[in-house]
Amino acid sequence: MSKVARNPIVIPSDVKLSIDGQKIIVEKGGNSLERVVHDSVQIIHNENKLTFKAKEGYDNARAQSGTERSLVNNNVIGITQGFVEELSIVGVGYKAALQGNTLVLNLGYSHQIHYEIPEGINIEVPTQTEVVIKGINKQVVGQASAHIQDYRRPDPYKGKGVRKKGVNISLKEGKKK
Repeated sequence: MSKVARNPIVIPSDVKLSIDGQKIIVEKGGNSLERVVHDSVQIIHNENKLTFKAKEGYDNARAQSGTERSLVNNNVIGITQGFVEELSIVGVGYKAALQGNTLVLNLGYSHQIHYEIPEGINIEVPTQTEVVIKGINKQVVGQASAHIQDYRRPDPYKGKGVRKKGVNISLKEGKKK
């Protein structure tokens, strides 16, 4: 058994958990997330605890059990607390704004960038240089954050671009005369 899979997932009392074969559905307050667990992993549900065990006869079953435990745990955390990614936009004239279901970014190009907000997440723009992405699915929140950052990665010389809030960029030294 992997070290990660040994730790049981404690299901809060207000969360409804249903298991149908290898499919786990986590529900709370109208929101639900589901995960189909790999065939090499056995699901053990005792009262309010969920554990995962590797089945015999599979090559990567031990590693897969820890991975599946982490992914199901992310679903439980997402349903109960949610996930938040904060982005910071650095650069003169660089800014963000919301127009309906579209995030409009000015990032130094000759045109504005229109990012359609995917279903399942909520994007807020508290100031022109801050973007807050919230959602219950960790993968969707992280993917949206990565897409927005990919429009203008931080420049290694001046540091201009879109980055996660609080992340330091080590700047390169420019040419010397």
